Amino acid sequence: MDLDVYVTAHRAEWDRLDQLLRRGGKLSGAEADELVALYQRTATHLSLIQSSAPDPMLTARLTQLVARARATVTGTRRSSWRDAIRFLTAGFPAAVYRSRHWWVPTAVLSTLVAVLISWWIGTHPEVQSAIGAPAELREMTRPGGQYETYYSSHPAASFAAQVWTNNAQAAAMCLVLGAFLCFPVLWILFLNMLNLGVAIGLMSAAGRLDVMLGLLLPHGLLELTAVFVAAGTGLRLGWTLIEPGPMTRRAALAEEGRAAVGMAIGLALVLFLSGLIEGFVTPSGLPTWARIAIGIAAELAFLVYVYVLGARAVRAGDTGDVEETDRSAALPTAA
Repeated sequence: MDLDVYVTAHRAEWDRLDQLLRRGGKLSGAEADELVALYQRTATHLSLIQSSAPDPMLTARLTQLVARARATVTGTRRSSWRDAIRFLTAGFPAAVYRSRHWWVPTAVLSTLVAVLISWWIGTHPEVQSAIGAPAELREMTRPGGQYETYYSSHPAASFAAQVWTNNAQAAAMCLVLGAFLCFPVLWILFLNMLNLGVAIGLMSAAGRLDVMLGLLLPHGLLELTAVFVAAGTGLRLGWTLIEPGPMTRRAALAEEGRAAVGMAIGLALVLFLSGLIEGFVTPSGLPTWARIAIGIAAELAFLVYVYVLGARAVRAGDTGDVEETDRSAALPTAA
């Protein structure tokens, strides 16, 4: 492309678009139609210049012009409670449902890893001795020991807030670090499963597996599910970089990235609920069966939420992405 010739041929259109934008809403019907047509053509011009003959100053000018035109054409929209309700009833469950082929296998394989680690530690005294001295292990696993008193070591409200913050950070890291070709997400998952397997294995070796499961299951079912969803979404985001499908890599990553941001918000709410259970139910004086029943009920409610509302939203065309009017303009690319 001869950039000078191209600019000469289309400068009048860009100037005319700028003139119409400066007039704000004082446009006739014909002028409004002209503005829309000029906006579409200028977006195409910008795409061609970016792909064939990028010029920083010209690209900056046209980018600003296209952004102003888009804002004028689509108008501005304020967020409302309806957006929040739509997100909770359609957007978030749809995003979780769409990524189920990633987080369900992630959950199964991660749980298997944790089970194998706990079995290995629980059945091999030499591995236990490598973890800590016998006196230290007894202090951790005895009745009233560190594992058992961990959940009541702080006031329930502050403990729930601390747990929520830590888990939300872990989930956010899984979502964000997925863009680094999946490897950081796999490492975070392994560390979580290692810690879980060590705790279960040591308590099992001490003959107190029932106590440990009674402490873990009330909040752990929902908490781990949220972590698995975050990890699966992060892995999907990383795989998008490797295999973007029919879209350009940039467009595919942008779409999955926007959905991941929404997932982070939704999972923060899920982890808030699991934090409340961990802070108020797990260390409570309720019978073990009652505490576990609450955890199972919370887990089943989340799965029904995803597989009923999420499936319904996906069938209606929702992908978990933001509204089309809130997305950046999709510019055509040169062949």
